[in-house]
Amino acid sequence: MHTDYEALIAQTDALTAGVPHRIANLANVSALIFDTLDGLNWAGFYLLEGETLVLGPFQGKPACIEIPVSRGVCGAAVRENRSQLVPDVHAFQGHIACDSASRSELVVPLRRDGAVFGVLDLDSPLPARFTEADREGMERLAATLERNL
Repeated sequence: MHTDYEALIAQTDALTAGVPHRIANLANVSALIFDTLDGLNWAGFYLLEGETLVLGPFQGKPACIEIPVSRGVCGAAVRENRSQLVPDVHAFQGHIACDSASRSELVVPLRRDGAVFGVLDLDSPLPARFTEADREGMERLAATLERNL
């Protein structure tokens, strides 16, 4: 599955640059990602409140509302301040199954002044759906989004 990240990042920038509404920006970007990437069953954001990630704008089935930073793939992205590319979520220690259909996951931290304030979370029902190219592309997308939020 090939994704044109240059186009996706340009669209993200066009949607969010100069728009002062963080939640609206995150909503549009989650819709853009969900519509653009094949093989997803969830695309969205969790925003950090203390030691808890709280559900933000997303596309897909209903999701976990709160995720402790101490648990799950999203929590690991916050704790380690780095992206998590997980080919098999069932093999990930402490995985939280918000949707039992999810088989692989990619989580990218969102930062302001180096500190994580949330994560971009992508789930797929396909094992090993996400590649290093997806990780790199989504990290570049996150950097664009961080500049515009």
